[in-house]
Amino acid sequence: MEKVLHFIAPSLSYIDSGKFFRKPFSWLYVTFAVISVLIPFAALFFAIDAGVFDAGAGAIFTFLLTWFVIVAASWVGMQIWWDRREKVLLTSAEGSEFPAIPVIAHFVQTLGEWAGTLTAIIGCGASLFMWILQGEAILLLGVPLFPVIGFLTIVLFRFMAECMRALAAIANNTKKQQGAAV
Repeated sequence: MEKVLHFIAPSLSYIDSGKFFRKPFSWLYVTFAVISVLIPFAALFFAIDAGVFDAGAGAIFTFLLTWFVIVAASWVGMQIWWDRREKVLLTSAEGSEFPAIPVIAHFVQTLGEWAGTLTAIIGCGASLFMWILQGEAILLLGVPLFPVIGFLTIVLFRFMAECMRALAAIANNTKKQQGAAV
């Protein structure tokens, strides 16, 4: 009868250990790495669909240079996700009281690093090439503006992730102090 009533215990133990959260998130990071690699191809598809290659030589050349910036930024973005896929496995200790919060916090941090990096590289590079080759002076503003936006994105997401981690740390420390006081 004991086996019948507790047959789910191994599954619950797996969830409680935190592996239930960490391992699938490492797979999610691999998925985002693959998506990063596909971004330049999506950009190329949309450019073809929008008729960029039917435009003049200057527009085509500008797009191709911008596309190479997208390729470089996407490669950096892929490396961010690829590097962090192993680090997410170390976000919480085995049997931690709050194993999901550090995993989600790590994801938020990585998402911000990725989004901020792509914003800075693509925005700055595209603005620079369009300004040089198309002569639109207003585009020169993007050269310093996009790196600042990218930096602020990284900082904001990092702040949110650290708030989540702090919440888990406070909860863990409170529980330890209550256990010691009893």
